[in-house]
Amino acid sequence: MSELKKISQEAIPRATQKAERYRLLNQSWATESICLDILEVDPTNQPVLVMLVLALTDQFGRESADLVRRARETLERLTDPYQRAYYAGIISERLAHAQLTSGAMHAEAMAFATLRSAMESFEKAEQLRQPGNDDAILRWNTCQRTLAGMRRQEVADEAYEPTFGE
Repeated sequence: MSELKKISQEAIPRATQKAERYRLLNQSWATESICLDILEVDPTNQPVLVMLVLALTDQFGRESADLVRRARETLERLTDPYQRAYYAGIISERLAHAQLTSGAMHAEAMAFATLRSAMESFEKAEQLRQPGNDDAILRWNTCQRTLAGMRRQEVADEAYEPTFGE
């Protein structure tokens, strides 16, 4: 395979806009590639690191293990403690939703634990947030509603008793 070509420092703003556009078009694989190109030239670019975390989590599905590992490795490169906590929650929340839709055995139990982990991260972020930034609270509430919905479904499943004709 040929070596990758490097973009110029001057191209970073335009490349960042292009990565954002591809993410909006649900082409997270393209966003990921562009982010990696930018980070090759500017390895500490915080907005691009955040976009890479989001692009990786956008791709969560049945085969998420490598994506989760890479998202968490990228997360460690964020320098702001609030962002590290907040995006740790995002990784866990999105992983939980991927687990729920996977159809795997014990998926709900795994998702329950992963959502609890997300909520812990959001609580940490809440403590670190700037005034007027309630993003972590909004995400925590979303996780709580997802858990409540899982519990309602569990109760409904337990209450169902098939009747058989005589």
